[in-house]
Amino acid sequence: MAKDKSDVVHGTLALMVLKTLDAMGPLHGYSIARRIEQISADQIALNQGTLYPALMRLEQEGWIVPTWGTSETGRRVKVYAITRAGRRQLQAEQTEWARAAGIVRRFMRLSGGKA
Repeated sequence: MAKDKSDVVHGTLALMVLKTLDAMGPLHGYSIARRIEQISADQIALNQGTLYPALMRLEQEGWIVPTWGTSETGRRVKVYAITRAGRRQLQAEQTEWARAAGIVRRFMRLSGGKA
């Protein structure tokens, strides 16, 4: 039986977080997770145990910066914004994923001949 939602493909979460922040502006963690799930048409399941360690790593790399803000419900939350270095990293990751997708696309076009 196939799963309705899948885990994040290894190596893609940083790209998705950076792209989300670049496109949407500063967001808190819950909003980042919901937006990624929404963009994936609910094909990706993103939980706190996956997202928050990734946010910490992106912060340590200097690709995002947190500030304290207020959520829609009035709670104090960390709001993350992409940095200039994060935009450079995003561009590099987009280029690498486009290259990798092109390679996989070539393999997917192979016909069912003998190996």
